[in-house]
Order: sequence, then structure tokens, then C-alpha cells
Amino acid sequence: MSGAALGIEIVVVFFLALFLLHRYGDFKKQQRMVLFGTLLAWYLCFLIVFILPLDVSTVSWTRRTSAVDPNGLLHLTETPPVCWTLLRLLLPFMQSYARSGGFSITGKIKTALIENAIYYGTYLLIFGSLLIYVAVHPALHLSWYELQTIGITAANTWGLFLLVLLLGYGLVEIPRSYWNASRHGHLLIKTYFKASKLMTEKADAEENLEDVMEEVRKVSESIKYNHPLRKYIDTILRKCPLDYQENMGRNMDDYEDFDDKQNTYPSEKSLVKLHKQVIYAVQRHNRTQVQWQILLQQAIHLEDVAKNETSSTHQFVHSFPSSEPAGWFSRYVYTPTVGECLRFVR
Repeated sequence: MSGAALGIEIVVVFFLALFLLHRYGDFKKQQRMVLFGTLLAWYLCFLIVFILPLDVSTVSWTRRTSAVDPNGLLHLTETPPVCWTLLRLLLPFMQSYARSGGFSITGKIKTALIENAIYYGTYLLIFGSLLIYVAVHPALHLSWYELQTIGITAANTWGLFLLVLLLGYGLVEIPRSYWNASRHGHLLIKTYFKASKLMTEKADAEENLEDVMEEVRKVSESIKYNHPLRKYIDTILRKCPLDYQENMGRNMDDYEDFDDKQNTYPSEKSLVKLHKQVIYAVQRHNRTQVQWQILLQQAIHLEDVAKNETSSTHQFVHSFPSSEPAGWFSRYVYTPTVGECLRFVR
């Protein structure tokens, strides 16, 4: 029975991860390696979430039974540590790979390996320093088994500290957020504050994007169509927003030949750095734009709630009605009158 449940969970979790990737990703624009890495990471995450209850139930059932067939049981206790180890190594690598400014798969992999080597090398340096201190200290004589015990204890202590810290914050913040959600006036003031803060971040992201696009324009105008580095410029231009691509295309004369003796051209290393700046600037700009739209819709909705609380028509009226046609649920079940009554009861 455990084998059948495990098989069903594996298939269902895979299609769930694939559906979410199709829902929130873009198969046409994203690279195949990034899509595969994201799908694998999400699949392992969901697999851990769904396998742990089955793992606990299997172990509990095993302990309650007197006769156990060692060949018939699924030893699932080793699955979560292996998955977590893969995720700890795979996710940082894929994040560095996606943000890399390299123009080839080999270059992106090399950059991701270097960044992760620096990241994990910092921990190895700290651990090596402590290990050298323990080894040269005359009063400490520790065996390899005792060093393993100290390492496991330190890892468990750090994990429990993070668990207590994050869980303690969640136990307070989640009920508080639900409590404040019923206070529309307080929530509207808080939304105004978030909007003002996000507006500053949005302006900084737009200014940063304009500066990077100006640098891209200068490089694009200096490197003409028949230059060996032109293919890298075309790769950078494809990562730019469409309006910037159109402006750069109109201002450039592709039929002008380049002259190595008169012009100074950037190196491939500088183009890799510029490519990385473009990726970061575009991602930051898109993120702030989406956050601004979501926050703006939330603020408009809360303003509509505040206006309709004093309305005598007993119908919820939107300041900006949706252009999309209402579904059957909104037309026949959740009508404006029903929505107003529910808000009044709440």
C-alpha cells in the first residue's frame, strides 16, 4: 500500500510542479536549462512536503507491527536528507546561472561555479580556522568521531535557532495580519505607507534601468554589424525591454563598417559585466512594476470598501469596473448585494 501511495504522489507532484512552472513561467523566453533546474527544484521541494507525512505514517505503522518484512517496506527516512542536500546545492547554482552575464552555457556554468565556490568557500574557511584551532590547542585532544559529533551538534543548534526565530515570528505575525485585515481603515493607511515606500524603490529601479540602457546604447553604436563582438551585443539587446530595443534599432546605422584603428571597443569581459547589469536591472524593474500594480489594486479596493461602507444602496460599487466579463459565479452567486452583506457581517 505504501508503494502505491508513493507512486501516486510522485506522479501527482510532478504534474503539480509542471503546472505551476507553466503558470508562473514562460517556456518561450526562458532557457531550457533554467526551466529544467527550476522544475527539478520545485519537484524536489513538493516531493519532500508530500513524502514526509507518508514517511512518518510508514515508520509509525512499522513500529506498531510485530512482523516486518524488510524487503517489502519502503525505507523513506533517507529521502528527505538527500533531497534537501540536492536543493541546497542546486538552487544557489541555478540562481547564479540565471543571473550570469555569460554568453554561452559554458560561460554561465563557469560563473555559477565560481560564485558558489566563493560562497561555500567562506564557510569552509571558517570551519578550517576552527579545525586548526582545535588541532593546535594543547588542552584539546579530539578524535574524528568527536569532531563529527561537534559538527552535527553545531548544525542542529543553528537549525533549531532558525526554527525558533522564524516560527516565533510567524506565530505572532500571521494572526496579527488576519486581525488587521478586518480593520479596513488601518489596512488602508498601511497600504498608503507601503505605496510611498515602493514608489521610491520603483523610481530608483527606473533610473537604474535608464542608466544601464544608455550604456548599452553607447556600446551598441560603437560596435557595428560586422564586428566579431556584435553577436554579444545582439544577445544583450534581446534582454532589454521592447521600447528600448526599438529606439536603439532606429538610432543605429547597421551598414556602417567598423574601423579597428580609430575606435576603442570594449572587451568581452566588459560585455559580460554589462550583460549581467542588464539582467539585474530588467528583473528589478519588472519586479517593482508588478509589485506596484498589485499594491495599487489593493489600495483602490480598500478605498472602494471605505466608500461603500457609508453607501445606502447596499451594493458594492467599484471605482474602476473590470473590463473582463463577469463569470457565472459573480453574476448569480457572489453578486454586489451579497458581497456588501458579507462585508457588513464581517
